[in-house]
Order: sequence, then C-alpha cells, then structure tokens
Amino acid sequence: MSGPLALVGEGEWSEPCAFDGELLAHSGGTVVTVLPTAAAYEQPDLATARAAAHFARWDATVEVVPVLDRSAARVEANVEQVRAARFLYLASGSAMHLLSVLKQTPLWDAIVAASEGGAVLAAAGPSATVLCDAMVDPRGGGFGVGLGLVHQLSLIPRYERWSNEKSRRTIQMAPKGLVLAGIPAASALVRSAQGVWAPAGEPGLRLFRDGQPVELAALNATSPA
Repeated sequence: MSGPLALVGEGEWSEPCAFDGELLAHSGGTVVTVLPTAAAYEQPDLATARAAAHFARWDATVEVVPVLDRSAARVEANVEQVRAARFLYLASGSAMHLLSVLKQTPLWDAIVAASEGGAVLAAAGPSATVLCDAMVDPRGGGFGVGLGLVHQLSLIPRYERWSNEKSRRTIQMAPKGLVLAGIPAASALVRSAQGVWAPAGEPGLRLFRDGQPVELAALNATSPA
C-alpha cells in the first residue's frame, strides 16, 4: 500500500504548515529526506535550511539528497538514499527542471518505490504538479505530461496568485473527467495511506471538474481505496 501523499500549494516549511507534523508521525521516524532539485537555480541551500528549521519544531532532522541535475539522478548513493527514505519532500521551484531531471531515471524509480513501500511523499508548488499524469504548465496554464504518479487529478499551485482569466482558461482546458485542484500557499491536499483525500493547512482549496466547481467527494469517488 502506498504511503501518504501531500500536494502542497507552495509556502512549504512555513508556520501554517503544521500538517507536516502529522506527516512526520505517519512516517514513523524523525528524519525528513529533502530533494532540492526544483530549486536548483533558486538558492537550494536556503530552501533546505528552511526545511531544517521547520522540522526542528518536531525534533526531526533533515537529510538533503544533492540532486540538482540529471547526472546526479543516476548516482547510486543518491538513489539508495531516496529508496530508503521514510519521508521524502520535494522542494518547490521549477516544474520543468524537476521533470527534466527525474524523467526516466533511477532516482524517479526510487521515489516511486519508496512511496509504494509506504513512505510519506510530499511535493510543493510546481513540483507537486510534476507528480500528476496531466501536468499544468505554470508558464501558460496549459497541460503537459507529468510523471504519472498521481492519476485523475491535476493542480494549480499558488492558486491565489493566478489571475481570474488565467485560472478560468486552465479550468476550461482541463481534460474531460479530470479533477483540477486549486491549492493556495501553505495549504495541501493530502491522500491518506487508505487512498482518501482531505485538505490540510490554510483554507482556500478549490476543486473543479469539466469546468465546474465540485466537492471533495468527487475526487474521492475517483480514488481507489
């Protein structure tokens, strides 16, 4: 059975993200393994320092997997570190860079194996979109192909920052039957190990399907238990 999955709108490792304490408890450990890949061009050291300070609230430590480019995604030590992790967290940053680094690499296989083995997996901002099979392109709001770990769901991260026109276009372009989640910063959509989705963190989560607002029940109806 896959472990819990958290799709965070952005603003990860900030005060309102108290749900991280619950995710840590689900992991059964006190170590959070952080992949700063998406932040490769956005001061990744600062991002991981924020993670360390945030998880210190729960007396947890952060271990960083130093993967900033595609060659590092093939280094055996990095792959094994990810495969053995019980709580994996993908930092926010560039969705396109993260996709290009992870696609068809041993590191991505290790992420999938860890999640399917029961590890907690969290991803923030544009990085969360990469986990979906239908991936929202933050540059123009259209859809591309993600890594496919999450099915029948896509998301607009940092939803509160999108203009009404841009979000309306994305909602209308979404493939038929796909649930599209608008997730604000410091908010998350969390799937339990039993396959049930629930909101966490700051309010403001919005769900759409076929161009219309829907309730959380619509997403849970598409998710296997």
